[in-house]
Amino acid sequence: MTRRIVYGISLWVFLGSVGCTIASIALPNWISYYSPVEGSEPIRITLGLHKRCSSITGRCSPFPQYDDCRGDDRSFCSIWRSTGFFMNFSVVLLLACVVAYITILVGGRGTREVGWRLLCPLLAVVALTQLIAMSLVAGVYEHDARFFVGWVLDKSFILCTVSWVALLINAASVLGASFCLVPEDDYEEIR
Repeated sequence: MTRRIVYGISLWVFLGSVGCTIASIALPNWISYYSPVEGSEPIRITLGLHKRCSSITGRCSPFPQYDDCRGDDRSFCSIWRSTGFFMNFSVVLLLACVVAYITILVGGRGTREVGWRLLCPLLAVVALTQLIAMSLVAGVYEHDARFFVGWVLDKSFILCTVSWVALLINAASVLGASFCLVPEDDYEEIR
């Protein structure tokens, strides 16, 4: 039996994960390149899911562009766009989680007793979609020739990792609480 306090704490952890997810999508910092230059500003290039920023030009442009997706680079484009899809899909699933939390917390005792059966798998699926997105970026980073020495996995990658790990721990905690806690407001047997 899961109590209201368990869902309340779980909701706060969930909201932290939502913040990490949205920040990882919005920031153009999945993979970065930094090179110090003597006597001038260092060169910094950052890649986000949908844009590329450069200190050389001083602006951001859409990414990947058509030139990035021709010839042998087609697989890179497919993987990068798939990553964007998985992250955006995880936001849709996060909205479903918000509805589940509201339903469970506003609903009565009966809703809280069975709410974990919907919430835990939903949180796990969101974590899985983010894990897939993170894995795709890590695979491209390790195996694509465009990422030579100097390129690093950056803030958005870390935020995505923190988000899916927190969601998975959150789901496991609610699941554990549902089996370990005694029913709330239960009657004691009279002997």
